[in-house]
Amino acid sequence: MTLWFSARVREVSNASPPASGAVQGLAVVVALFLFGPQAFAQTRLENIDLCNGADRSSPEPQINGCTALISAGKEGAHVLAIAYNNRGNAYAAKGEYDRAIEDYNESIKLETTYARPFNNRGAAYQRKKEYELAIRDFDEAIKLAPGFAEAFVNRAETYEKMYAYDRAVRDYDEAVRLEPKMAPAWNGRCWTRAILGQLDTAVADCDKAIGLQPNDAASFDSRGLAYLKMGRLGPAIEDYSTALRLDPKLASALYGRGLAKRRNGDTAAGDADITAARLIEPTIGDAFGRYGVR
Repeated sequence: MTLWFSARVREVSNASPPASGAVQGLAVVVALFLFGPQAFAQTRLENIDLCNGADRSSPEPQINGCTALISAGKEGAHVLAIAYNNRGNAYAAKGEYDRAIEDYNESIKLETTYARPFNNRGAAYQRKKEYELAIRDFDEAIKLAPGFAEAFVNRAETYEKMYAYDRAVRDYDEAVRLEPKMAPAWNGRCWTRAILGQLDTAVADCDKAIGLQPNDAASFDSRGLAYLKMGRLGPAIEDYSTALRLDPKLASALYGRGLAKRRNGDTAAGDADITAARLIEPTIGDAFGRYGVR
């Protein structure tokens, strides 16, 4: 599943609220020349671009750009809040979640009504498996920005990890209402409905997700689970195989395909898939047990 770090720069520059807490550049251009020579102005613009994620080669350019803006001592609270938020996203991209949380804390101190750092801190807490703290932050992000579809998706995924599947479905419902073209929301609801045994509607949701994002392994994996639980073994194997072409190390697709092959009479091939899945994720069988598949 995809965690949406809004202002992480990919996540989420769109309508609810715009994703990368972008440090706005146009208004800045007018004021820049009041602060000093053109070279300084150009350097500041470059740092703004870097802090906004212009260089995706690694998280480091974004960290450096944001750090330069923070350290310069010339920015107002709003720009600093965005810079801390975006630097937190870069640290999260490196897997340095504690450092990311420290930056989100600073962003929130500077601008307490800024929804993005609450969402992003929640995503970092979710990665650390601190689910109650994550839910609290997603709640606050949604309170501040009720149209923040990505926060609903993140909260739904956290509820899934807490096995609160009914609550997850309700959040996905709201996400697809707010953003009908958000493929991860349709896929998330497909996956959760498949777990709950709502199989026909799960397949319909996955069809929608695949239509929006045809090369997403997770959506084929989710539909494969629904087909497996329906006893439609041929379509399940086909979907799992497509998922594995897109993501060869997707343990859930390997395990699901292995079960489908076993049930279809191909025991040796099924056992091979299941063994490969367990090498990637040793507890994958327990997860499928929770999904109602053994």
